[in-house]
Amino acid sequence: MKNTIYHAPLTFGLYALAGVLFALYTSRVCPFLATLSTREIATQVGAVFILAWLIRHTLLRQHIWARKQQFIQLDTALLFAMSLPLALYYNLQYQFTLDSNLKVLFGMTLFGFFTGALLQLSSKLRTLRQMPQSQNLALSSDERRSLVKQLIGLIVLLISTLTVMLSMVAIKDIHWLENNPARLLDGSGKISIVKEFAFLSLVLGGYITAILVLWSRMMKEILDHQERSLQAVTQGNLQVRLPVYSNDELGNVAMLTNQMLDSLEATQNEVKTTRDVAIVSLSALAESRDNETGAHILRTQEYVKALAEYLAAFPQYSTLLTPAYIELLYKSAPLHDVGKVGIPDSVLLKPGKLTDEEFTVMKEHPRIGAQALAIAERHLGTSSSSPLPKKLLSLTTKNGMARVIRRNYKEKPSRFPVA
Repeated sequence: MKNTIYHAPLTFGLYALAGVLFALYTSRVCPFLATLSTREIATQVGAVFILAWLIRHTLLRQHIWARKQQFIQLDTALLFAMSLPLALYYNLQYQFTLDSNLKVLFGMTLFGFFTGALLQLSSKLRTLRQMPQSQNLALSSDERRSLVKQLIGLIVLLISTLTVMLSMVAIKDIHWLENNPARLLDGSGKISIVKEFAFLSLVLGGYITAILVLWSRMMKEILDHQERSLQAVTQGNLQVRLPVYSNDELGNVAMLTNQMLDSLEATQNEVKTTRDVAIVSLSALAESRDNETGAHILRTQEYVKALAEYLAAFPQYSTLLTPAYIELLYKSAPLHDVGKVGIPDSVLLKPGKLTDEEFTVMKEHPRIGAQALAIAERHLGTSSSSPLPKKLLSLTTKNGMARVIRRNYKEKPSRFPVA
């Protein structure tokens, strides 16, 4: 499997985007930063974000948070740490006030959170798409993370962020209008304020939309995998298990469902074993009466399996003749002669050709078997009791069927002459 945890081009692109947006953000929330030239801001912010990406790309590439796909913590902490020397530089070089330094810290930390959230969701989505469906994560109860709590926390954080940023813009604009009353009188100040509010709303809305889109895709991927697994279970494949990708409500439901499937599969295997033992025991009754009957039973099994596999290739019967159904036919085939236990030895073991009266007695063994085991009738060669529809038998050529039947009958030509 390819490395789905770290994606260098995406990481670089998101860091570059965060740097550009932070440079635009600073001049809109802080009156002191607004006094700097575009070149100064671009140079200073660009240097900080390039250094941050180099640290992220080299030193933190194999960090424990990165290996656990906890990019929100990693990128938020990294950009917060990088904001400290930048704020200190502004304080020493330009004598910025404390509130301006706090705005720098808040802005870089916020963009670190958004960048980490996008990288974390993208990484998990790639992992889901490339992870084999049979592979499950080992869950522990002390690390469980509630989806509901995560979603509520995200919404609260986004609302709080929007409130704080708009408040900072409002305070900055009030300070700006106090020092430029002419802008308020000519109307240009109002337009400028509206543009700043629109810019911040667009930036926050874009990040929020991207996060929600990736979140919904991840949820859809998980639910699609679980739905495909459950569809396979409904079709009789109890060996399929629901994939467990995360330690949350969905992961817990999948884990409990897998435990239920384990129990159900064990019960079904026990029933199959009991059924197979019963079939072998009943067929042994016929074999104990007549050695030739035992050999005939084994050959009949192979005939039934060969015919069923051939007919399963036809589309109209592929639904009926599944591998599991063919296996059941193969195992149940020995029961078709179990009624011979009710035939007298003078008829069953007679070495010569049977008389008409004896042949009439011999033909009673299907009825005897049907009375002993209702399913026996479905394993006879008659059209009224065949387990396959008449149309199914008609698919085989007459010559092919004749060869199979003739071979079957020729096992005992003295008793079952071919018409």
